[in-house]
Parts: sequence; structure tokens; C-alpha cells
Amino acid sequence: MSDLNNTIKSLRKEYREIFLKSAEEIKAKVEALRPQGLKGEIFDKYERGSEGFLWQKKVLDLLQNDISKEIYRKLNEILAYRAQFNCTGCATCCNLACSEFSPEELKEKAQNGDNFAQQFLSVFIPYNSKEEAREVYPEYIELLEKNKEYDVYFYHCPKLTEDKRCSDYENRPQICRDFPDNPLSILPDSCGYKKWKEEVEPIALMLHSMVEIIDFYCAKINSVL
Repeated sequence: MSDLNNTIKSLRKEYREIFLKSAEEIKAKVEALRPQGLKGEIFDKYERGSEGFLWQKKVLDLLQNDISKEIYRKLNEILAYRAQFNCTGCATCCNLACSEFSPEELKEKAQNGDNFAQQFLSVFIPYNSKEEAREVYPEYIELLEKNKEYDVYFYHCPKLTEDKRCSDYENRPQICRDFPDNPLSILPDSCGYKKWKEEVEPIALMLHSMVEIIDFYCAKINSVL
């Protein structure tokens, strides 16, 4: 448990450092577009058509197009690199799938056309209790309880055989084929994608921080335009 907890703490510390660095880099790009002699800040209210207003429009274009496209390109590179690694058949992802949504919420989302919810429910069924899920991955359950960041629901795949093999492998849905599609997921040492996660995690953290910062800038600027 201590190893898993230390990993989470280290990841949070690293993310804070990367976030601050990304914030400074984006701020520098914003300031580079500032018209010479213009007083005021990027989140101030400016008259339509003024230098300040046009500055804000240029910043939005930079964030939403140039930088966002580069983030998307790098994310695709990360996912493409994942293809160089393979599943080792530890079956942890089959035995312990987590979701912030309850079974009832997932059913409602699926009925409303949510593709992920539809796929998830086609594979996973909920555990009868948290204690039942704890038997599969006790360290992870304990970590969630200790941090109390959010409520999660635990599911498992009933198609898994006793020797940890999928009994319907050829017909498995895309969410199974793509897992893990997020290098920031918590993966056990037995997972064949753990090395992929460790290699790309720093860049993934940086990209995640930039997305957060860009969303903040765009929301604030649009609120005063």
C-alpha cells in the first residue's frame, strides 16, 4: 500500500511543478502577442475593435488552434506508441474496472446514446459490494478510501475464465481493445503497458496541464468579449 500511495503523492507533486511551468510558458506566449504600449491584462474588458479586444481574439486563436492542435498531435503520438507494447494477461483491468457513475447512471447514459456507457455495460457488471472488489485489488480500494477524492463504483467482467482469459476475446468491444488509453491511469506492475505509462507520463502530464490552462484562459476571455 505504501508504494502505491507514494506513487500517487509523487505524481501529484510532479504535476504541480509541470502545471506551474506550463502556466508560465503560456503566459509568455500571451504576452508576446500584446500590442506595444497596451495597458491592462488579458482578462480585462476592452471595447470591441480596440487593440485590447483584438489582442484577446489573437490569443484565443493561438490557444484554440495552434497550441491545441499541437497538443492533439502529441496525444496521438502517445497513443500510437502504445502499439509497441502488449497485454500480459494479468486481467486486472477485467477484474476491477472503476467508474464515477453508478450502474443506474450508466444505464441512463447508455439509453441516451452514450457510446462509452453502452460499451461498458456490454462488458462489465457491478460487484455486489466494495468488499467483494477489495479482494481483487485491496491496495487500490484502500487508497481511494484514504484520499476520499470522489466516489467510484467497481465492476468486473463475467466473461473472464478461471485462467484469466477472455471467453469472448474476438468480440470484445473497442474499450477493451484500447485499454489503457490514458497513460495517467493507475496500472499494476503486472500490466504489459506499465512501461509505456512510465515512459510517456511526463509528457502526458504536461499536455494535461496545458489543456487545463487553455480551458481557463478561453473561458475567462470569452466571458469579457
